[in-house]
This record gives sequence, C-alpha cells and structure tokens, in this order.
Amino acid sequence: MDVFGYNDNEVRGADMLDFRNVIQGKEYDFLRTHPRLGRRIMLLGLGGSYAYGTSQEGSDIDFRGVTLQLSSDLIGMTGFEQYEDRKTDTVIYGFNKIIRLLLECNPNTCEILGLDDDQYLIQSELGRELIANRGLFLSKRAIQSFGGYAEAQLRRLQNALARDSMAQSEREAHILKSVRNAMEDFNRRYRANERGSIHIYIDKAENPELDTEIFVDAAYQHMPLRDYNNMLGAMRSVVNDYEKIGKRNKKKDDAHLNKHAMHLIRLFMMAVDILETGEICTHRKEDAGLLMKIRRGGFRQPDGAFSPEFYEILEMYGHRLEKAARITRLPENPDMERVAAYVERVNRLVVIGDI
Repeated sequence: MDVFGYNDNEVRGADMLDFRNVIQGKEYDFLRTHPRLGRRIMLLGLGGSYAYGTSQEGSDIDFRGVTLQLSSDLIGMTGFEQYEDRKTDTVIYGFNKIIRLLLECNPNTCEILGLDDDQYLIQSELGRELIANRGLFLSKRAIQSFGGYAEAQLRRLQNALARDSMAQSEREAHILKSVRNAMEDFNRRYRANERGSIHIYIDKAENPELDTEIFVDAAYQHMPLRDYNNMLGAMRSVVNDYEKIGKRNKKKDDAHLNKHAMHLIRLFMMAVDILETGEICTHRKEDAGLLMKIRRGGFRQPDGAFSPEFYEILEMYGHRLEKAARITRLPENPDMERVAAYVERVNRLVVIGDI
C-alpha cells in the first residue's frame, strides 16, 4: 500500500522486462553502430511510464540518454543536438544540449538523472559523474518548469472536461494565473523587474465575444529587444495552449485524459521532491498505487468529471508545492561558474581524445 492507501502490488517491479536484452535487438543496432553513439554514450536509461513505475500492458518502451560531443562539434564546423530514433522511441541528447536543458530544470531531462540505478542500461564513468553532479543544475527554476507547467496543464485538463459548462470568466482566471506563473519565472531569469514593471489583470472585456478579458500595463526602459521578445513569447505560449483546446472525442480521449491527469500529479510530486530535498526522484515507487488509480480512471465519475477526492489530492499537492517554494534552500539560479568548470573539463577530455 502507498501513502494514500492505494494497492500498488501489481505495479511494482517495472513489469520485470529484461531491458538489457531488449536493446540487444536488431532494431537497436544504431546504439552500437552510429558514430555519435556506441562507446560515446554516457548514459542510457528508461523513459516514460517504465521510468516512472506507471507502465501497464501495451505501454511503449522509451529510452533516454546522453552522448558526448565530437571534438569537431567543439572546435570544428560540426554541430549536434540530439539523436532520435522514432521507431524505438529513443532520444539521446548531446552533452552540451542536455546541460542547457538541465540548467532550466527541464522535466524531460532532469528525470534522466533521477532513475534508480538498475533503470540505467549504460553508465560510463563520465555518465556516473553527471548523475553525481545533478545537484549543480537544480534551482528555483524548478518551480516554474515542473510546478508551473503542471498547473497550466491542469487548467487545460479542467477546461477540456468542463468546456461547455465553465464560465468564460473562470477560464480567463485560469489563464491569468498561468501567465503570472510564467512571468515570475521570466523575471527570475532575466531580472526584468530591474528594468521596469508589468501589471497583468482581469477587467471588463473590450472584445464583444468575451465577458472578461486579461489586460496588460507594461513600462520598461532600456530592455534588450530579445529579452522583451522572450517575455512576450512566454505569455503567448500560455494563451496559445488554452486556445488549442478543441472538442473532445470522448471515446478516444478518456484514456488520454486519465493519463494526462496522472502525469500532472506526478509532476507536482517531482517538483515537491526537488524543492524540499534537492533530489530528483523519477521512479515513483511509493506513489505507484495512486498514480495507477488515476491512470485507470479510478477518480472519474459517471458524468466524466473527476471526483472531489481527485481535486482534494491535487489541492494537497498544490499547497505542498507553494510551501516548498517558500522554504526551499535551492538557489535562485545555478552556480554558473561551477557548471562552466565541469562542462569545460568534460569537453576538454573529448578534444584531447582522453575519454
């Protein structure tokens, strides 16, 4: 039983698949033969539901990893971001790219460094060092990258379920909260509040098709154009996410909505872990029973809505995240001098051929 009392016996053990045997198959030959992979792979581990401990019959097998750059990427004319094999759902990031993503506390890449040891299929010496250094990349940016993303996606989920009955003014309030989360993260990264201010609020709509509308009062001086464009992009991205919500095909989408709801709770769980403990916990062993109950529709009512119990769990995690964000000992931003020294040392080994 997990902490909520949900039975998780049937979800322990990641379905006991022999993943090391899986990657020996012919369809994974690229891991051994591609010039950017092979012995250059630092890490290769489970991704998706098998990584989280939420797999079920028919779940896709995903692998995620990290590979060293070529010396020509560093001092020559080539470039490399990532290798992706869609047939096998395998993504392997170049070392330099994953560092950039880790610095932003990107959930999809942070979780690569939070697997259990037996969930890694390849770990080179440098790969183990990358895992050991994962704390270098953790900062308060996780509040937005994990928690902010989860909250924004929750609003989309609520809208998808209650689109026809939810008042437009309530949807506008959801968008406003998500935009404010995005702006808090933007100010933290770009220190835009030192160049002026922005006030985002709801008022009576000027658009005749709306009841209420979000308005912006902004006053900045000497702000770099690219930073200003990034700020507008952050707000635009939130609004576009809400606008993408279309009519649901209930027969096709209920399973996807359940899975989506499960991942929202999982993101809150991971964000709380990072902020409270400074650790990345990808494999949710203790939470598997609860997460699988959500995935299997255990919190859906006959009318398709989620039950009050689901929203109580969600509210609890929301409060935990808010508290963790207030008291976390993580820095505002990563220590870039230490990160730069680490990255330079690894890439120097590549350039001199001592890997």
